[in-house]
Amino acid sequence: MLMSSGDKTAKLHYGPSGFRVLRPGQHVICAVSGTVIHLEDLRYWSAEHQEAYATPEIATRRLLEQE
Repeated sequence: MLMSSGDKTAKLHYGPSGFRVLRPGQHVICAVSGTVIHLEDLRYWSAEHQEAYATPEIATRRLLEQE
């Protein structure tokens, strides 16, 4: 069975105020929890570490760990 781009994980470049799609897809994976994050729900990421996060709590915890 062939998968459409909507079934694939997107590859993004995360910037300080947005992201750019490098490879089309419907979702990304949280770098900490492994949770699927649909692109329309993606709100938290690190431009410095090029990672996506599922929740603000996960993002805060990860950023504190990396200091």
